[in-house]
Amino acid sequence: METSKKTVNFGVPWEMTYGYCQAVQVKDVVYLSGQLSHDSEGNLVAPAELDASGRPVNFSSMEAQMRQTYANAVALLEKFGATLDDVVEETLFALDVDAAFAVAGKVRKEVYNTELPRCASNLIGISRLAFPEQLIEITFRAVLASA
Repeated sequence: METSKKTVNFGVPWEMTYGYCQAVQVKDVVYLSGQLSHDSEGNLVAPAELDASGRPVNFSSMEAQMRQTYANAVALLEKFGATLDDVVEETLFALDVDAAFAVAGKVRKEVYNTELPRCASNLIGISRLAFPEQLIEITFRAVLASA
C-alpha cells in the first residue's frame, strides 16, 4: 500500500542537484527539509564573509540569515494551509552555537509572535553546511489541524 505524499519545492537549483523536496506532507504531518536564507531566485541572503580558506570570518549575519530562513519556512507552510502555529518541532543547525543562541531567542519570539513558542526546539552545532556562506539551517515538523 503506497503512502500518499504531497510535495513542494521552491525551484532553486540545488533541489535538482541534490535531489530532494523542500517539504513533504504525509497524512496530517508536514516535514520541511533544512531551510536556509535564500531569496526567490536562489541567491543566499546575508551570506557570511569568508576567509581565504573558505570559512566564515564572523557570524554577524546570523540574525539576518535566520529571519530569511523563517520567512522561507512560512512560505512553504502556507502551501499546505499551515502556519508557524502548526509547528511542533524545529531543529536549528548552526556553525557557532553561541552566536546562534545569542540571536535565536529574539528571532524565534518575534516570528512565533510569543514569548514562549509552543514547539519543541533543538540547537545543534555542526562543522559545515551545504554552502560555505551559510551559517544556519533549520528543519521543521508541523501537524495540521485537519488533513
